[in-house]
Amino acid sequence: MRRLFSLVSLSGFAIALAVTCPAGAQDKPTAAGATLPPVQVDAPKEQPARRPAVSSPRSGRTARAGTGSRTNVSAPAAPRTQAQSTAPGTPLNTNVVAQGASRLGLTPRETPASVEVVGADTIREQGYHTTIDAVKGATGVTAGDAPNDVSFAMRGFQGNQINVTYNGINVGPTGFTFLPAETFNLDRVEFLKGPSSLMTGQGAVGGSINYVTKAPHSGPIQNEAFFGFDSYGSYRTGYGSGGSTNIKGLDYRFDISRSGVKGSIDDTDTQNLHVSSQLDYRLSETFKMFGAVEYKDYKAHVYEGTPLVPISYSGPYATSGIVSGTKVSDYNPTNLGNVTIDSRTLNTNYNVLDNHKTIKETWARGGFEWNLSNNVTLRSQTYEYNASRDWYNSEVSAFNNDPARVNNPIDRERFFVHHNQNTVGNNTDVTWDTRFLGIENRLVTGVEAYHLEFTRPAAANFPYDQVALVDPQRGYYGLLTTQRQTATIDSVAFNIEDRLKLTPTFALIGGLRYNPFTLDRTSTDVYGASKVGFPYSANWDPVTGRIGYTWEAIPGLTFYSQYATASDLSAGSMFLLNPTQKLTLTDARSYETGIKNLLWDGRAEWTFSAFDIERNNVYTAQGGQTVGIAGKVKSQGVEFSAAARPFPELKLWGNVAYVHARYADFDFAGGSFSGNTPPNIPAVVVNGGASYRFLNPGWLPVEAGFSVRHVGDRYSTDANTVKMLAYTTVDAFAFIDIPKSARFQTFDNTRVTFRVRNLTDAIYAAWSDPFYPDQIFLGARRTYEIETSFKF
Repeated sequence: MRRLFSLVSLSGFAIALAVTCPAGAQDKPTAAGATLPPVQVDAPKEQPARRPAVSSPRSGRTARAGTGSRTNVSAPAAPRTQAQSTAPGTPLNTNVVAQGASRLGLTPRETPASVEVVGADTIREQGYHTTIDAVKGATGVTAGDAPNDVSFAMRGFQGNQINVTYNGINVGPTGFTFLPAETFNLDRVEFLKGPSSLMTGQGAVGGSINYVTKAPHSGPIQNEAFFGFDSYGSYRTGYGSGGSTNIKGLDYRFDISRSGVKGSIDDTDTQNLHVSSQLDYRLSETFKMFGAVEYKDYKAHVYEGTPLVPISYSGPYATSGIVSGTKVSDYNPTNLGNVTIDSRTLNTNYNVLDNHKTIKETWARGGFEWNLSNNVTLRSQTYEYNASRDWYNSEVSAFNNDPARVNNPIDRERFFVHHNQNTVGNNTDVTWDTRFLGIENRLVTGVEAYHLEFTRPAAANFPYDQVALVDPQRGYYGLLTTQRQTATIDSVAFNIEDRLKLTPTFALIGGLRYNPFTLDRTSTDVYGASKVGFPYSANWDPVTGRIGYTWEAIPGLTFYSQYATASDLSAGSMFLLNPTQKLTLTDARSYETGIKNLLWDGRAEWTFSAFDIERNNVYTAQGGQTVGIAGKVKSQGVEFSAAARPFPELKLWGNVAYVHARYADFDFAGGSFSGNTPPNIPAVVVNGGASYRFLNPGWLPVEAGFSVRHVGDRYSTDANTVKMLAYTTVDAFAFIDIPKSARFQTFDNTRVTFRVRNLTDAIYAAWSDPFYPDQIFLGARRTYEIETSFKF
């Protein structure tokens, strides 16, 4: 697998500003001057005598935080009581309990950290089709645009320094475990910024992203379905259903989605199937249990990047505005001089004809919630995760500037890897609501344990050939010889988290995580003989945590600050480092302070944060599946986000982030990269948009809007010699809502959406893989879409 891991090291003064989509906004406007309509998720109400119940956020009942890095207890809740009142929606969705941010059942406004939630309504309105799309409206978050190069960047860090969890469960380094999927089965996406090992374990240096699937609700059965097409011939479709059954206390949710997506690069396509279901059963008012299963099937013919080419070679076909700078090939190595992207290669796929990437995943989760007393609640969840992954590609496309290679200047090299992964685990926690010296207090203590087995048959030979830059004869993979590696991780973690409300408006919030774990590795050659240094074992026992406060100085205006730490394997991957290299843990710390403000009768909201992060003992990718010691990364920045609904028909939102990240103590024989910016880290990211709903008498409700995204300059490697230039994209959409009527009695609501992505057809460099620094990934071109959705 080509993306075994993408390490980034950062260092410096950073500023980031951000604004989030109005995820809580509903489809229909309210009366003039009224607050926004309520979102479907409620904030838990403080109760010293009893902890808020757990439930599905789509049920309109209270939800609580997930149970930690390896689990997310989704046990059903008791019916709503008067104490569990419905919280009003807010433009930035800060009344939604963020499971991935705290185990204490806190909303983003109650958490002393930068927390964002992109809800199902925003996913639908903004047309975030995939799990990669869904992160792009968040403040300062970027992602690889190529559908098969999964990597995220946040607060100056990228790749495996961003934990990606699924229903709160962390299944391993993001670069080779994350599966791109459709968003139809999701309820929301949660973002926790900065070091967050307390919540998600190893690897959460830049932050974490938690994808949460749809869960059951109590009440009448609700169904939804959609189908859509685009101008490349792609299709997407899905069906979902949920509600209460005829069995008292038993609620269900079932979703299935399927897509066949074609890209703007030649011969790229993706087939995606996702089936998810869950049953919630309430045995009594004090005991609830649940069970959930999922299946995902992903198949793709992939694009592995476009080669950087000397301007002198491309001549009149040299492009401007995509890349700039000079390069010496990391693969040949010949001097390319000033480089460009050749306009004749904008749609070219250099992969072999029989390339593929396939992934199959299965999930099984089950657990319970037991209210032992009015103020003590026990929760537990057990889970099993299985994955089979296969990469079979020509992954190197490097220009060779040897004068003798005029006709076939592109060097190609194959890569194969297969994964078999199995993880089983359990997470149990106890919540105790009490009063300490007359002061309201909530304490959560928990234990997490998991066992991970990883088998990795990988290529032992790497077939090589040469092809033309224009209209290459792509050929086939050729001879494949494999060797075998395994890794086993056994981990146990002890967590404690507490919130002490010193006054009704001032709270101290903190937590600690003690996480001893062991890694056992084997590696054999093609004949089955152990390689030098194998097998071997290593173990660590990191302690991480955070401490902070929130202060609601006046109603709606909250100040917060926090200090947080994180740790991860210094190389990010279980397989990259040679056993003779010291496999140690990094340590990271962060200072953050900020303001969260809800105003204008709940119709406007803004947040601000400033942070300073430092990560030590860093390794970085140096090309060719190797890593090198980089010292430390420093990242400082500020973020600002805002959203408003000045009047019912108009919605406005935006965010801006500025970050300055740089290496320190990154010295090597012959030079130094200290002061350089890590790859793929833009200084500035800006998102914004608006929509207006037309309600003239005699018309069907029509809403039209747009969104703009600007990503600043980024470097492709640690050397900072090649710059991926800044780009701006614009999306436009309009949808028509057809309410239930005599003609449409079957459906409560029908929506027909028209959308144009990348309206200006901008051509831009979206991402670079530091392991393959001679090529870059181009962003998606203009696409026209039409989609029809139903609720019934």
